[in-house]
Amino acid sequence: MDTATLFRTLGELVGTPPTTDAAFGDALATVLRTLVGFDHVVVFGYRGDARPIDLYDTFTPAEHVVFVAKYQVGPYLLDPFYRAAREPKPGFWRMRDLAPDRFFSSEYFRSYYVETGLAEEVGFFVPVSDDAAVVWSLMRKEATGAFPARSIALLHAVEPLVSALIRTRWKDLSRRFDREAGGGRVGRRSPASPGSVWRDLNLTEREAAVVELVLQGHSSDSIARRLEIRTGTVKVHRRNVYRKLNITSQTQLLSIYLTRIAGGG
Repeated sequence: MDTATLFRTLGELVGTPPTTDAAFGDALATVLRTLVGFDHVVVFGYRGDARPIDLYDTFTPAEHVVFVAKYQVGPYLLDPFYRAAREPKPGFWRMRDLAPDRFFSSEYFRSYYVETGLAEEVGFFVPVSDDAAVVWSLMRKEATGAFPARSIALLHAVEPLVSALIRTRWKDLSRRFDREAGGGRVGRRSPASPGSVWRDLNLTEREAAVVELVLQGHSSDSIARRLEIRTGTVKVHRRNVYRKLNITSQTQLLSIYLTRIAGGG
């Protein structure tokens, strides 16, 4: 551990706070690198169904396309980190602890998340207002491997400090969402809300709820528990949805979902 860098950078963060997101992100990333090894950082601001704001990241332009640009178009709505930020679930979390039971075999994982080439993603979840939260994600590539147990323990231990710094930096996040929504910036329009995606496709409210959970990566048993219905009833709803949409696979279901999300419903 490079304690000299750690304490010097912490002193800068506390004594003379950076005036830009990039400077703050660089400084906090430096602090965390003295504790653990990671390959990427990305920090998203979330509020409701609104398209997340990329507050800071360390990606190359090519990586940015996958991790940010494509993500913001609609896949974020199926991301366990997004769902946890909305609940909210403050603290430090590993993806494996938040993901539904079938997430890693879901079509979303196979068609989008696998493109990231990650071995593991962890995050600090920080509510900064009543309606907005920041998630500071640390990522390790497949070639690097998952975070060791010692690193996870250190990240849990440093969470109160990281969260306090993030709350101070992005306390006005809700106002930033308001500015971006009112500014009419190209590419910043929020997608259709999840509930409206199926509205004119002749799906019942319960069928829409079932397919939302299917796409998030829940098994039929998990969906049954969440909706307090029988597993067999879940399967009936899934068959009815496939029949109504004239599809035969979850790949087609996800394609319909993302197309309609991006197009506004």
